[in-house]
Amino acid sequence: IYLFIFILLKKKKKSHRNFYTASTGVPNFPEFVAVGLVDDVQTEYYDSNTQRAVPKQDWMEKATADEAGYWDSQTQISQSNEQIFKVRIDTLKKRFNQTGGVHIVQVMYGCEWDDETGDTNGFSQHGYDGEDFVVFDLRTKTWIAPTPQAVITKHKWDRDTGQNEYLYHYFTQECIDWLKKYVGYGRSTLLRTDLPSVSLLQKTPSSPVTCHASGFYPNKIKLFWTRDGEEVHEDVDHGEILHNHDGTFQKSVDLDLSSVKAEDWGRYSCVFQLYGVMEDIVTKLDPKVIKTNWGKTEIERDGVLLFVFYHDNVFLFNFHHFM
Repeated sequence: IYLFIFILLKKKKKSHRNFYTASTGVPNFPEFVAVGLVDDVQTEYYDSNTQRAVPKQDWMEKATADEAGYWDSQTQISQSNEQIFKVRIDTLKKRFNQTGGVHIVQVMYGCEWDDETGDTNGFSQHGYDGEDFVVFDLRTKTWIAPTPQAVITKHKWDRDTGQNEYLYHYFTQECIDWLKKYVGYGRSTLLRTDLPSVSLLQKTPSSPVTCHASGFYPNKIKLFWTRDGEEVHEDVDHGEILHNHDGTFQKSVDLDLSSVKAEDWGRYSCVFQLYGVMEDIVTKLDPKVIKTNWGKTEIERDGVLLFVFYHDNVFLFNFHHFM
């Protein structure tokens, strides 16, 4: 456990990532979405329905205040990219001999900066229908094509040496400068640590026991079950990290105890570890502290299914994301 924490504490990399998602055939979803993140915190957003790039953090407006018309410029760039990616999807469908159906182009690009060593890195990765398509090699300033259908694109983009030189400059200088600026303005948000409340929940006597941690920040955490101090991997189901409305996060991990004798429950504990915090939150598996009631009500809200338990005059929520 302490080795894991030591590794986290030594990790000083800051990151700025941008994600583009262009799609066709997906009902009730924008055809183009652009999202910016700094250290996994969403900082800006654009989609083809709203047609406007907007900041998602208060400090982003301060960080861009000296750039006249910054958000107008970001809007124009996103609108231009929206049209480019529409054409790109059509091109790729032909390249893969496809007609209808659901198809998705994804791009992730950005940079990383180690504020301890000064080391930097940049990346631009393009994917199609969930598979890698082309990747920029920062060292050689050329493109890597992992699939035969991408070779045409690789050769075309490799010939544009001027664009590749610009990308190299952007990833090694311009992106890093912006990242340092963002970190400076968003320090109070990006560097804060919030510990969660941890609860043990169970729907029915035969259901797995859920360890639910909610209210933590940042989302660089580890939540797991142990038996006699050793991490348990079998009969464990890890949930995704989900957003709370206040900007914090929540996560659950289930433990199936159907094959465990009742007298051995006390050998299990749920452990929560948060980046930058030395002390773990350890919750011993004690039937007396498990919150449960054998009746439930299901509520759907914003794409999240909430199983509501009523126990000791308190409503308890178990969250399940579905797509």
